Amino acid sequence: MFVVEGFVIGILGSLHCVGMCGPLALALPLPHGSALQKVLGALLYNLGRALTYGLLGLIFGLLGAGFKLSGLQQWVSIACGVLMIGSVLLPSLFKMPKFSNSPSTKIYASLKSKIGASLQKRSVSNLFLIGILNGFLPCGLVYIALAGAVNASNLGESALFMVLFGLGTLPLMFMVAYFSNVIKNKLLTRLRLVVPIFIILLGIVFILRGLNLGIPYVSPKFEAEKVSCCHP
Repeated sequence: MFVVEGFVIGILGSLHCVGMCGPLALALPLPHGSALQKVLGALLYNLGRALTYGLLGLIFGLLGAGFKLSGLQQWVSIACGVLMIGSVLLPSLFKMPKFSNSPSTKIYASLKSKIGASLQKRSVSNLFLIGILNGFLPCGLVYIALAGAVNASNLGESALFMVLFGLGTLPLMFMVAYFSNVIKNKLLTRLRLVVPIFIILLGIVFILRGLNLGIPYVSPKFEAEKVSCCHP
C-alpha cells in the first residue's frame, strides 16, 4: 500500500529527526510528576507534529493532483530523486541564499520565537502546541516525505501518507524526549553523520519510482488522469 511508504520513510528517517530536531526534543518542558504524565506529554508533542504533517500532506496533495492530470508525476519523482542525491554530492550548488527581509525568513523567525516562548511553559497541552509549531519548521526530511505525498492518488492518501510519516518518526523521537536527562548532544552530532547516506538511498528510491518499471512498491506504474470534456 502506497501510504505505508510514508511510515517507512518516517522510521528510516528517525535518525535525521534525532540529529536535527533532537536539541528541541531535549529541551521540551515535560511534566515532573508521574511517569504517565511524562509519557503523555512526549506523545502529545509527537502527535502535534504528525497533525501538522497531515495538513501539509493535504496542501501538497492538491499540487500532486495537478501533476497527475498533466501526466508529470513520474518526472516530478525523478527530479526529486536527482535533487536529493545532488544536495549530498554537490552541496555547494544547493545552498539557498539568505534574505534577511524575505517573507520566509520572517515566518521562520516568528515560529522560532513562538516555540521559544512555549518552551518556558510547563503544561501537557502546551507540548501539543510545540509539536504543531515544530511541524512547520524547515526540514529536509519533511520535504522528502512531501515529495512522496505529491505522488498520492488523492488528497486523503496524501494526508494519510504524511500522518504515517510523522508516526514513523515517533518511536525514536519519543525516546529522545522521554530520556532527555541521559542523552547527550554529542550523540545527536554523531547521528547526523548517517543522514547523507539516508538521503542518497531515498533519492535512488524516488528515481526508481519515476522510471515506471512496474515493480510493486518500488517502481509502480504511473497512470495520468484522462480528462474528458465531451460526450459522444
